[in-house]
Amino acid sequence: MTAVETFRSVVAPSDCDHLGHMNVSRYFAAVSDGVFSFQTLVGLDAKDIREGRKLSFAVVKAQSEFKSELEAGEVIRLLTTLKSIGNKSVVFRHTLERVRDEVVAFEVEFHCVLLNLGTRRATEIPADLRERMSIHLEAKE
Repeated sequence: MTAVETFRSVVAPSDCDHLGHMNVSRYFAAVSDGVFSFQTLVGLDAKDIREGRKLSFAVVKAQSEFKSELEAGEVIRLLTTLKSIGNKSVVFRHTLERVRDEVVAFEVEFHCVLLNLGTRRATEIPADLRERMSIHLEAKE
């Protein structure tokens, strides 16, 4: 499966730091938005998170690499795939790239658990979510 676009934006001047490039916090904000976009794509939307099943993926570990600077005015997009799906956990791979030339600016792996928001404990991934997520698994090398 190819990656799915989960976020797109234009880098605003307010997203940039004193060095003139996008601030670290904005990289992670884009990825955070991408995770919620991905959840909606696989059937776990905001209403279901808050009022329905009350489940959401929560990051327990992040491994990131900054590869290229981004500047104000550049259009960026986040591409998301899944490296693995476990019983209660998933590993997301997010790639943030500049749209103009497809240069990768940032890559991060988010190790997440499916959190039961009532008990605040990891819970088993329901079969319907697992099925919809499985089409986004990266091909094994």
